[in-house]
Amino acid sequence: MARRKKLNAAEMEQVFQRFAEDNPDPVGELMSVNTFTFLVAVVLSAQATDEGVNKATRGLFQAADTPEKMLALGEDKVREHIRTIGLYRNKAKNVIALSRDLVEKHDSQVPDNREALEALPGVGRKTANVVLNNCFGQPTIAIDTHLFRLANRVGLAPGKTVLAVEQGLLKRVPKAYMLHAHHWLILHGRYICKARKPECERCLISDLCLFPGKSI
Repeated sequence: MARRKKLNAAEMEQVFQRFAEDNPDPVGELMSVNTFTFLVAVVLSAQATDEGVNKATRGLFQAADTPEKMLALGEDKVREHIRTIGLYRNKAKNVIALSRDLVEKHDSQVPDNREALEALPGVGRKTANVVLNNCFGQPTIAIDTHLFRLANRVGLAPGKTVLAVEQGLLKRVPKAYMLHAHHWLILHGRYICKARKPECERCLISDLCLFPGKSI
């Protein structure tokens, strides 16, 4: 008999009900002081850990917490602040370029729509989704390695591509839980359902999970 690949609607409800009961108000781990610095932090977080980004941005955001201040700081000094982060040279260029675009095209405000966000240097669909969800309360889901793994491993929304998984989750996550789904899944993937050694004994949804390799 072929292995079932997807949880059914009742099981999806159970998954997110348990997450909600365990952690009613989940928050991300990137540090910021306003919407602009959050956008910068997310851009810097590509191929880097939140912990590493937070260490680098502590001084950066003290020096520049607006697009105008970031432009005044300049690319060389931005680069010095973030040199411990992967791809820091290119990221410094993007931070300066997106700051300039915000000043010149958006009255120094971070836009609250996907098209405008994705037009900013260094901002792709994933970054836009994170900003729309965290800063503007929009029910988006940003697919990182954790969410992609969970969607396929657990049976939440299997898919071969990032976009397929995102679209699957948007269809399958119960609407009542959509706003926080992104955070619950990232935290679950980061600390419980790890890539190499998932801690199934600590998992809230181990009885629902369809992963054939689970240890419970």
